[in-house]
Amino acid sequence: MRAVLLVFALGLVASPVFAHPAPFSYLDVRIQPTAVSGSIVLHVIDIGHDLAIAPPERLLDPAAAAAAQDRIAALLVSRLHISADGRELTPTWGDIEPLPERQGVRLAFQVSTPRPATVTVRARLFPYDPNHQTFLNIYEDDRLRQQAIFGGNDSERIYYAGTVQGALAVVRTFVPAGIHHILIGPDHILFLVGLLLLGGGWWSLLRIVTAFTVGHSITLSLAALGILTPPPRIIDPAIALSIIFVGADNLLVGERGRDVRPWIALAFGFVHGFGFANVLRQFGLPREALGWSLFSFNVGVEIGQVLIVAAIAGALALVWRRNQAVGHRVAYAGSILVMVAGAYWFVERVFFV
Repeated sequence: MRAVLLVFALGLVASPVFAHPAPFSYLDVRIQPTAVSGSIVLHVIDIGHDLAIAPPERLLDPAAAAAAQDRIAALLVSRLHISADGRELTPTWGDIEPLPERQGVRLAFQVSTPRPATVTVRARLFPYDPNHQTFLNIYEDDRLRQQAIFGGNDSERIYYAGTVQGALAVVRTFVPAGIHHILIGPDHILFLVGLLLLGGGWWSLLRIVTAFTVGHSITLSLAALGILTPPPRIIDPAIALSIIFVGADNLLVGERGRDVRPWIALAFGFVHGFGFANVLRQFGLPREALGWSLFSFNVGVEIGQVLIVAAIAGALALVWRRNQAVGHRVAYAGSILVMVAGAYWFVERVFFV
């Protein structure tokens, strides 16, 4: 038995030194006034696999690494893409440097270009290994500004420079994202429709919209900043309940005799704000431009909201002006439909997610 254990131990000691313990690559990108430069560190096991170099530790010899440099650079052409302001850069590669202590090689690169407002990095370096990850560091004027990890299907990062141009790039990105989200979000739209069905003057509608804006802006900010982040499994059914509630309130308003829609909009605006934040997190909130991205996304939501309110309120106002009885029937039927849709979403989000 001792002999067996001894043989097993010797086998462990004699196992190849270059077994792949860490399937990682490391990419540094430096943004400078007149250039984008950086370096990439690749594990020799990964290079050896994709370029059929055996044994891969040959690449730790400077002469062998230099001989393989053009092939390594050609490999990176299709797997590493760096863009500045939407324009893809073509790196000029420097000399290759073996790094024996890291079992890898390093290649430096540089591209002459004016300081960009945005830098987009796409990297999927070694698809053969599903566990491979690429660690990204982005520096601006030698200051580390962003860190990220590429892994699996997560293969793109956008960096917004800390300049006026960078801030404008954030606005151009996140305002349309906010508009797009509310315009394609049927639950948010239906909640607004429910609030508008009973009509009213423009002052009344302004109070409703303002209350909803205040509510969702507060919770959107809290969630985006990481202060309060309730899970989607709670927020999504709560949004559906808000739709049911506003439809039911429309049917009961005659018995109550007063309009509490601004308070409903404010209370459930808090809930919808968390829903907006869930989308914003999926979209990717740039930490280096947190304030601008949050502000811009919210502005986009408000623009989309104004478009919806203007269209629906205008149509309903026309109906109410022409025939009050028809207006009441539209409000009644619309409220029923709102409640049915809200109930459907609630059941779907509670039991079928």
